[in-house]
Amino acid sequence: MTKTETVPTDAGEARITWHPADRPRRVLALGHGAGGGIEARDLAALAAALPARGTTVALVEQPWRVAGKKVAPAPGTLDTGWRGLWPALAAPGLPVVAGGRSAGARVACRTAAALGATAVLALSFPLHPPGRPERSRAEELLSTGLPTLVVQGGNDPFGRPGEFPAGPYRLVEVPDADHGLALPKRAPLGPEEARALLSGAVGDWLDGLG
Repeated sequence: MTKTETVPTDAGEARITWHPADRPRRVLALGHGAGGGIEARDLAALAAALPARGTTVALVEQPWRVAGKKVAPAPGTLDTGWRGLWPALAAPGLPVVAGGRSAGARVACRTAAALGATAVLALSFPLHPPGRPERSRAEELLSTGLPTLVVQGGNDPFGRPGEFPAGPYRLVEVPDADHGLALPKRAPLGPEEARALLSGAVGDWLDGLG
């Protein structure tokens, strides 16, 4: 059974939707992107699959989203909201893995070490704006200081897997997928197979953390 919790932060009220594991070993906190919410296909897939593997999934809605706004605020405000709800994520007394998709992945990378996270999961990390590879955000990813997994679509205009620099992280590719991890009809991999690839790779990586 899911549980929803509203958390006050200095950026406004945030919301956490908990997907608890029966025998949890950790919490995986996942923030959404700048263009959508926790209904994103990758976030929903992990929330459905990982509790059976001992991971409680906490889907986090940033204050701007809770307030019904359509445009995400500046990165500093996103970080403020994330920091403000962290005590609620840590309240179960379990190790917390910081994660998110797109803008949420950037927030996790920037704040994880200072908040005491044990690792970082970056889904569809926006390495650069589409068509602007010179505006790289690689430093955010490279400087987490923690075990980090990137799951990236093979055809993501915000950064294809081959564009990522070498670094102390692991990268898993979802072939042919775009920034939302959606697949074209011509792709040999079907949606269910893509979800299984995603949840399997993340679940195995989490298990490897101990």
